Amino acid sequence: MTGTGGTAAGILVLAGTPIGDIADAPPRLAAELAGADVIAAEDTRRLRRLTQGLDVQPTGRVVSYFEGNESARTPELVEALVGGARVLLVTDAGMPSVSDPGYRLVAAAVEKDIKVTAVPGPSAVLTALALSGLPVDRFCFEGFLPRKAGERLSRLREVGDERRTLVFFEAPHRLDDTLAAMAEVFGAERRAAVCRELTKTYEEVKRGPLGDLAVWAAEGVRGEITVVVEGAPEKTEVLGPEELVRRVRVREEAGERRKEAIAAVAADAGLPKREVFDAVVAAKNAERAGP
Repeated sequence: MTGTGGTAAGILVLAGTPIGDIADAPPRLAAELAGADVIAAEDTRRLRRLTQGLDVQPTGRVVSYFEGNESARTPELVEALVGGARVLLVTDAGMPSVSDPGYRLVAAAVEKDIKVTAVPGPSAVLTALALSGLPVDRFCFEGFLPRKAGERLSRLREVGDERRTLVFFEAPHRLDDTLAAMAEVFGAERRAAVCRELTKTYEEVKRGPLGDLAVWAAEGVRGEITVVVEGAPEKTEVLGPEELVRRVRVREEAGERRKEAIAAVAADAGLPKREVFDAVVAAKNAERAGP
């Protein structure tokens, strides 16, 4: 591969950085930081702390590359790559482009037939998955959920029947609302794990049913959060709306409150609670309308 003017094209290096403990930095990271022609960093101040912690003095040009300037700066970095530069991309923690800046640059580099490689490093996704105690043979990563409540519920309903273990990122101040929404859609008894401050001094993994975790989180949680949720159970039978309503009524007649009855029927049927709730509401409206 050659760049403009016949020069050899450069190389884009995606480097994983520690998600907490700087001792987890991959051995190659220090060498890449020292030798890169250009370092594109999500936060240049965090980059400075990282290089100081690794006792590295970068010799290349350092530029910021974050969500706000990613689109504008990508052409500049591609130009450097075409001109033969070794460009190192680092984000605040973990692997670039995984819920972090990087995808646009990788796509643009690939389009120009520029080599892209990586320095593998720590990953909050895989670390949380491994610590969760939930099945790890098949999983899917959903990143951050939408901030607005309605959009968040819609996204969760999209994966309500997903059989694979689910992994999410979440901000600590939204964790309680997110867990409550998950309990509503997936069922309060669905198992989950909230992984907080992974590899840091106050690392904590809180495991339990979504309903219990939502109550726990309501008291306030701090730190970087990764949530791992058990996949949907296999449906053993297909229940129509009439049967769902019948089962709810049986539980109500036995003394359960409607809310608890709906949650229990949904859990037993392996369905989102909303589906059972909608069936109950539809039946009630039909009764009011009469023949």
